[in-house]
Amino acid sequence: MQEFINNLDINQYLPSAIAWATNILLAIVILLIGLWIAGRVDKLVRNLGEKYDKLDSTLFRFLGSVARYTVMAFVGIAVLNRFGVQTASIVALLGAAGLAIGLALQGAMSNLAAGVMLLIFRPYKVGDFIDSAGRFGKVTEIDMFTTILQTFDNQQVIIPNSQIWGQQIINHSHYEVRGVDMHFGIAYGENIDAARAVIDKILESHPHVLKDPAPFVEVETLNESSVDFLVRPFCQGVHYFDILYSVPEQIKKALDEAGIEIPFPHRKVILVNEAN
Repeated sequence: MQEFINNLDINQYLPSAIAWATNILLAIVILLIGLWIAGRVDKLVRNLGEKYDKLDSTLFRFLGSVARYTVMAFVGIAVLNRFGVQTASIVALLGAAGLAIGLALQGAMSNLAAGVMLLIFRPYKVGDFIDSAGRFGKVTEIDMFTTILQTFDNQQVIIPNSQIWGQQIINHSHYEVRGVDMHFGIAYGENIDAARAVIDKILESHPHVLKDPAPFVEVETLNESSVDFLVRPFCQGVHYFDILYSVPEQIKKALDEAGIEIPFPHRKVILVNEAN
């Protein structure tokens, strides 16, 4: 009798135990396959970034992570479904939570969207000198949310990507050869050709000024008290600031040595004696 009761208990719980064991084994199989697929998808997306050199690898690392976690989310839902969990309510809950988080992080999401656009269109890259969002410096890092600049006085400036993408971006390193615009004025009584010859000599002797394209030196404006030259030598981009901050001093000294006056602003006042 006791043996019959024991057999009855085993037969009663055996189907449930087999069902649970089967679900556990299937869940493990689904999890392992899901992990493998997620890893393969992540690697595939990252390999696309290495294949297309024109696009930044940071973007593909981010997209690879998004793809991996998306696959893992579906895998988690499939595993829960094996144990009879109603996944529809979980999906709805996750959707509501995602909406709430998205609304709470609107600023971060705008920076993320701007970061994606910057990494796709690449208006600048690491190592470029840019002027944007009211700051100027060398780009040291670009990530999904911020761009980091190093200024000339060695400060680190972290700019949210949304502030850069929504404004004008000046990339001073985009072209290999650059022109350096400078202005110099001489008095009306001075000889224009002599002044031009002095300026040309300084530019010709400068080691970083290119011969081709040739420097541009012409009269640009006839001001109230001076004749103004526009001087535009061309150079490699790396020498831009060297020329910008060295040539004006050299030209000033050369004009002084040649006796060519650089006038101060002045006005001529004529007094009329109406009594006479």
